[in-house]
Amino acid sequence: MLFPLGWSTYYQDAGVWPLIESLLITTGVGVSVYLCFRNTSSSHVISHREGMVITTMGWALAGIFGGLPFYFSGVLVEPVDFIFETVSGFTTTGASVIKDVEIVPGGLLLWRSFTHWLGGLGIVVLGLAILPFLGVGGMQLYKAEVPGPTVDKLKPRLKDTAMILWKVYLFLTVLETVLLLVCGMDLLDSLCHTFGTLGTGGFSTKNASIGYYNSVSIDTVVTVFMLIGGANFALHFQLVRGHPLVMWRDPEFRFYLAVFVGFWIVSAINLYGATYDTFGKALRYASFQVASIMTTTGYATADFEVWPGLAQLILALCMFIGSSVGSTGGGMKCMRIIALLKLAHGELIRLTHPRAVSRVKLGTQAISGDVLSSIWGFCALWLALLTVSALAVSATGLDPITSFTGCLACIANVGPAFGAVGPMDNYAELPQVAKWIMTLDMLLGRLEIYTVIILFFPRFYRK
Repeated sequence: MLFPLGWSTYYQDAGVWPLIESLLITTGVGVSVYLCFRNTSSSHVISHREGMVITTMGWALAGIFGGLPFYFSGVLVEPVDFIFETVSGFTTTGASVIKDVEIVPGGLLLWRSFTHWLGGLGIVVLGLAILPFLGVGGMQLYKAEVPGPTVDKLKPRLKDTAMILWKVYLFLTVLETVLLLVCGMDLLDSLCHTFGTLGTGGFSTKNASIGYYNSVSIDTVVTVFMLIGGANFALHFQLVRGHPLVMWRDPEFRFYLAVFVGFWIVSAINLYGATYDTFGKALRYASFQVASIMTTTGYATADFEVWPGLAQLILALCMFIGSSVGSTGGGMKCMRIIALLKLAHGELIRLTHPRAVSRVKLGTQAISGDVLSSIWGFCALWLALLTVSALAVSATGLDPITSFTGCLACIANVGPAFGAVGPMDNYAELPQVAKWIMTLDMLLGRLEIYTVIILFFPRFYRK
């Protein structure tokens, strides 16, 4: 919280004391816990189960303590509201319960968007990069933290892997901030929207989101960096290392790009004449919105609830598909979709030729049976939890469209949805029970379900 506190102090806005109080409480609790337990686990190697508990509890506590500035400032006084807002920030969902963000002090807006940046590659991975004493047994944390069915280390040591990812992340952050400044944004807006873009979060400093600026250059910059944020950061690292074709050789990235381009063109054709009078405008708004929803960023330049049905359905499909493994985005992830499609294709071949041996491959590498089982289990559990959440939320009195798409947007970490939580609305007026359910959905989606849901099984705690 020192970063936004420095901003508030320099500009003397109303966020100074709320941030100081929150910083002191958070630091006091953290130091106290550390002093109490620092000598009890010096030689203990963190197990896989402990890694899951630490990761889940770390994110939950970040949501609680990170919401204190909103509480002390009076911006959000109900616990459900400031916890919802901060969990939405750290999980890079971008669903907001603040009705008018333009009256919030600049330091608090910076903290709000900074949670996206921290949550983008993961606060646990950040901790491993800068806190060496957490390095022992850290692979368990990395497995629980990094999104996707498989985990590939860029370097043998986990701390080095985390540091490489954050260096790439920091470079892209500086680059986008400079570009947005050149396009006409002020420094606060540039920083906040950069944090929201690369973290694929979507919190904005304007009530109308990116649409407030009505700028082709800003739309273009944000669209490109949303797509970068939704791609595997390991590929960005290889690209920086001098491998220009690494992205095109990656089958997941080709699928990710093909889906984006296909949905973009079809949406633009559908919008031309029906919503926009020129094909150029249709291309512009379709590209931004498809990129925003597919990368689960959630920024808006248009009210897509007034778009034709086909374009709306494409955006809903984008929520399901999501971004790439190893990215800051959410959703089911493109790698899982590819694996399921290839598995379905293999079943068709087997039905046609019962003696044929068909192996599911990603590029030239075969996907093991264990990984395929994990993918099937994840997708089934993802859809089951979405269904249960939507039914529970609808029981609070909300309409089916709001209930289903709102839960979908939260578990996929998208943010805006349809109905009462569309791009021109927010989650402020939802019942408290619905907000708690969606807060849990955000955590489930960000930590890939297994890490959270396993904690509710008694067998998990048996030795």
